[in-house]
Amino acid sequence: MLKQIPLDEIKYILLDMDGTLLDLYFDDYFWGHLVPEKYAEKHNITFGAAKELLFTTYKSHEKTLNWCDIDFWSKELHLDIPALKEQIRHLIEVHPHVIDFLKMMRKHRKKIFLLTNAHFKTVKIKFNKTQIGKYFDDVLCSFDVGHPKEFIEFWQKAERKLKFDKEHSLFIDDTEDVLKTAKEFGIRHLLFKARASSKAEPKKTEKFLTIHDFRELM
Repeated sequence: MLKQIPLDEIKYILLDMDGTLLDLYFDDYFWGHLVPEKYAEKHNITFGAAKELLFTTYKSHEKTLNWCDIDFWSKELHLDIPALKEQIRHLIEVHPHVIDFLKMMRKHRKKIFLLTNAHFKTVKIKFNKTQIGKYFDDVLCSFDVGHPKEFIEFWQKAERKLKFDKEHSLFIDDTEDVLKTAKEFGIRHLLFKARASSKAEPKKTEKFLTIHDFRELM
């Protein structure tokens, strides 16, 4: 177990979903390959042209609620995004040792909250496939509070809604910007999940304690 994280003093476990608990490969493949492929077919353009166009469009909505709003992207791209996600739901996977960690935290009577920027329709698809929903005391999507996790307002509303104590909370995420905001808000214990996708190199940070695998917390 990471000595710097005093799990016996922590009462609230706050967890991100995509990349932290679930393999980001699904999302990377979905937005980086499947959506451009379908967009290219629909508009009779090359895959390369579709990818270039879409990546520019994605970027323009980064750190906004649109970024993860699959209804927005369905309208914007004239594609049925939820249906396409269902098509490749077999690629949705839980990272190794996540379930063991969640079971252990429940056994130790920790309150476990999922804090995600993902749209509630995406959460539903992923919960149906992985069955991890049963381990959470509550789930908070950025759409419920009107701000992505990168904004301090998300954390202010999350604290009011979930009633966690930031002094006795551990938050784990694979996005440095989100962790920076959580730190600014005053969450005491923070961890960066370096291996977000099983098919990509682990990410690096010099600002936060890092884990690659949940086994390190056990």
